[in-house]
Formats: sequence, structure tokens, C-alpha cells
Amino acid sequence: MGGLPRTRSLRDVVLILLGATSMHLASVFMGFNEPTGSIIVKTEVSSHFVEDINNTVVAPPAEDRETSRERDVQKVLDPGKDTVDVSFQLPETTILSHAPGWTVFQNIYMANGTLYIVSSEPASSFPHTRMMTSTGLAAENTPENIAAREPTARDMDFLTPAEARRRWGGNSDKADRNRVWSVGGNTVLVNEPPQFLDHYYHFCAELMLGVWPFWLGTYNIQVDASAPSVEAAPHIDRMIFSHAEATGWRDRPGFNSYFLRAAFPSITVEVETDWKDRIAATATHGIPERAWHFDTLMLTDRSAAFRGESCGSRNQRIASEAVEHMEKRGTLSKWWWEPLRQAVLRFAGVDQETLEIGVKADAVAARKDGAEVDWAGSTSLSKPQPIVITYINRQGARRHLIDEDHQALVQALTAMCAAHSWELNIVQAEHLTHDEQLKLVARTTVLLGVHGNGLTHLIMMPVTPISTVIEIFYPEGYANDYKWTAHALGMKHFAIWNDTYHTYPDQLWPNYPEGFQGTQIPVYAPLIARIIQDRVAGRLP
Repeated sequence: MGGLPRTRSLRDVVLILLGATSMHLASVFMGFNEPTGSIIVKTEVSSHFVEDINNTVVAPPAEDRETSRERDVQKVLDPGKDTVDVSFQLPETTILSHAPGWTVFQNIYMANGTLYIVSSEPASSFPHTRMMTSTGLAAENTPENIAAREPTARDMDFLTPAEARRRWGGNSDKADRNRVWSVGGNTVLVNEPPQFLDHYYHFCAELMLGVWPFWLGTYNIQVDASAPSVEAAPHIDRMIFSHAEATGWRDRPGFNSYFLRAAFPSITVEVETDWKDRIAATATHGIPERAWHFDTLMLTDRSAAFRGESCGSRNQRIASEAVEHMEKRGTLSKWWWEPLRQAVLRFAGVDQETLEIGVKADAVAARKDGAEVDWAGSTSLSKPQPIVITYINRQGARRHLIDEDHQALVQALTAMCAAHSWELNIVQAEHLTHDEQLKLVARTTVLLGVHGNGLTHLIMMPVTPISTVIEIFYPEGYANDYKWTAHALGMKHFAIWNDTYHTYPDQLWPNYPEGFQGTQIPVYAPLIARIIQDRVAGRLP
């Protein structure tokens, strides 16, 4: 309805004046309503010094060198940092740690499937893109496939802060919010297909054996051997398998999911469909564009790890790049694996005394001041720990011993253990529950068997002065899987070729002769018995 304009009362005038005064004070003290320019605030120091693939350091400009270094170190050591509100800020990307195939980013962005590093520094100040990521395709040993796995700007690209604002920023004149949505917390992005993920060894003894030390080392978390806890490290909130669906990261026996849920009970898992959802949500094909912001993200990439010297040239294990990098950096605690090992074993129902076997054994060795340890199985000065021999029987699997040699090995082990009052377990893992398998291996001193998945359980063994892995191969055949893993965890490894053995410092190269995968693998049982007895007696260090 129309009508005459209402005359303002004295009360109205007073309220208007009070409101205007409040807005003025807010603009002065809180920075509202900036008249010109962007309201984006740079809250992160630039990644001035990042280790490149040759482990050299790119120094920051001289005038800012000490300040930026101190601030970067503080960022690394401050896991309780405040979350940035990306509605009005687009913080620059920094790298907290990097090794080939392993990179921890702070403030990295994703739009339409591309990871974006936003920085005022040139791309040359960051590690080479190919050492951080790839196209995520399955690996084949052909020139065409190797080339196809090389990353392009479609996989990872660089933006200046101004370019990022133009693409995703709101209209500052209208105080519009940025078109960026934050994925808070800590994320592990696994950029590889199911080719290896759906295998117990590759998932638990390779991927997770790299994720955990790289995460601990990034934040310089020192593990308390007397009470190792996963909670001592910054929480890993989610793991994204960007090229694997729900069954693509799970192994057939079910240990991958068992391990992950036991070690990280509250972790969120996203798979390829979820990643495609995130891509679709930002694939606007025009303006305005949208992006996701990841507060802290560890990117792990198998192809990139194989471009490193350790994995690509020496041992073919992606975790080696993570472990060796943190060892050289000096931020990897001696007992770095214990938090995850004990978390999984505790989930399986293993008692506290058994969980502490390795730590107690280490204490005894230390008290003996480096002298030869009289290992009658002693893990404390007053209570000896029994010697437990576990033989993984693979006679029902596709790769196994000659039947007669298996029977001879069982007889030799039985006689040896009876003579020394040692415990012997001959098991077919597929006949035991997950809990039963882990309870057994948590007490195992010597684990032996034909090269195969069952030996992955070595990651759950206690590390003592005589912890030993004996791996039987078809003669002249060899794979690095369990040797590297045993050594990384502080255990001794023996590769058996029938009646001969190889151990450190012998150097063997991967080889898969005819018969490697067969059912006619020979073994000389007295050799196995002699290795075990010599190890326990301290005659074979």
C-alpha cells in the first residue's frame, strides 16, 4: 500500500548513529570493508627451502633466510595449528617434507582432478613434479607405459596467489567468499591403482611401512619405547585411494582392512568414486571455478618413488625412500614401527607382556654394553623369553617345497626344538583366524617359509637381538621384498638356495627363473636347523 513517508523519531536517529559508529570502529580495528584490493591474507611462509631429488637444499633469499627457516620449522613442529578460513584467504602451499614418491603438503588445492601448488615462489623452488606424482596408471615395464606414467600439468600444476584468486576468489568489492571448500585435518592421498594395493605385503609392509615413518619423521615424533602410542603423532583423519575402488585396496585374506582399522580406528576411507565426486564438484567447465583445499596432505605415489635412487636402483621398495630419507634427516626414532605394531597386536588380543618382548630385549642388550648377548631367550635379567620357531607351511599353495623336502624340514625342526626345549609352530595361515595368526607371530623369534605372502607377518614380530627371517627361494631366484623389510625393522634375513644361504652383506639382484613360482622348490633341512641354532647361540650375528 502507498502512503506518506514516515518521519524518523529521535530514537531512530540515535540508533542509526550508534550503528554507524559501531561499523566504523569494526572497520578500523577488525579490517572490515577494505576500500580497495583483495582481502586475502597470506598466512603461510613460502616454501623457500625444499629438498630436491638430489637431497640438496635451495636456500631462501639472504634477507629472509633465517626468519623463513625459523617459521617453517615452527610449522613442522606445531601439529596443533589453527585451521585457515579459506572463505576469505588462500594460504600459500608449503612442503613440510619430501622424498621421491612421498610429499607432505600444507595448503594444497585440487580442482577438476588437478593438484595445485599455490605459491609466490617459482616452480623451480619445489621438487620436480615427476618426483612427487604421476598419472597413476598401472605400471608395466614398457617404454610406452613408462612414458604414459609421466605427470603433466593435468596431474599437478602451479599457480601464483594472484592466479588462484582470479580462478577461485570472491569479489572483494562485494565481500564475496572464495569458491574454495576446505577438507580439514590430515589426509593421505594414495595415487596408485589396485595393481599392488590389493596385496597384504604391498599394502601393509610397503605402503603403510612408508606412510608411518614419513609421517612421524615429518613432525619429528620421538617414540617412547616404554609406551609407544599412535596418538603421539598428529592424527591421520582420512586415506584416499584415488584410483582404487572399495575392493581395490583390500586383499583377499582381509589383512589390509584389518590392519588399517586396528591401527587407526577412526580413519575415514575414500575410494575412486569419492575422488571422482570431488572432481565433478569442481569441474565447472567455465566460470566461476571451484576448488578443494587440503589443510595437510601426504601424497604417496609408487611411480614417483621408483624414480628415486633407493627404490629405483637398489631395492624396488617404495617405503625405502620414506624410511631412508627420515633416517638421513635424523628425525626417525629407533622404535618408529612399535606404535602401529602394538596397536594392531593389541586389537588382536595380545597381552602386554608379549607386546613388550622387543623393548625388553633391547634393554638387556644395552645393559650388556655391546658384548655378545647370551641369548637363552632372555628379555629381562630375571625372566627368560622362550625361543619360538614359526614355519609357514605353503604346501597347499601354488608355490611350495618339494613334498619330501618339506617333510624332512619338519622332522629337522621338530628334533631341534625338542632338544633345546624350544617352541615349534608349523602353520598353514589360511586355517587360522587373523587374531590367531597375529598372536602367534607376536611371540615368534624365527619366522621361516617359502617366499610368499605369509612372511609379511614379520612386520608383527618383536625385534630382539636374534629375530630372524629365513626365506626359501627356488635356486638362483630372488626378490627383495622381505629382505629389505626385515632389515628396515632391525631383523636378520637369510635367503636360502637349497643347501646355501645368503645374508648381509651379500648382494643379490631380483631374478625369477623358471621354477620360481612352482611346486618343486628344494631345501636342505640341516642348513635351516644350523642357521637357527647358530643365531640363537650368537655364533651367526
